[in-house]
Order: sequence, then C-alpha cells, then structure tokens
Amino acid sequence: MSKRIKKLTPAVLRRMVLRETLSGEETPVDKVSAVEVGADELGTSAALEKDIDHAKVLKLEETRLRNRLTKVVKARRKIACRILKGL
Repeated sequence: MSKRIKKLTPAVLRRMVLRETLSGEETPVDKVSAVEVGADELGTSAALEKDIDHAKVLKLEETRLRNRLTKVVKARRKIACRILKGL
C-alpha cells in the first residue's frame, strides 16, 4: 500500500466495500446468531440526558465565541482603516 494519503471518495469507498464482500466468504444466515435486546436495554436515559446537557453547553460556548469573533473582526477593521488613513 502506498504511503501517501488518498481522498476517500464515494467511488473509492464503493470499490473497497465491493472488494471486501467479493473476496470474503459469506456466512450462511442460519449459522449467524442474533441477540435480541429490548429498547430499555440499549441505552440509559442518564446517558441521553448527559449528551443533551453537553449539547446545550456547547451551544452556549459557540454563542460566546461568535460574539467574541464579531468583536475581533470589528477591531481589525477599525485598525485597518486607521492604517490606511495613516498612509
């Protein structure tokens, strides 16, 4: 395999998947064991609540950063105008 990094395009991904499915042996469906899990066992509500809280915190941080960026852009424009007037 080459050492350079290649872009993962849809065509490349499709080729990789087809190569894997065609080269490998398929497992018969009757030999696969599936474990049925109820919806209550998939995840805890505490984990979901934690993710929601984290999303809220990130949204607040994003708002703060956007406000700060606005101030920085305004200051930069002001200084650029000042520099141009001084020339």
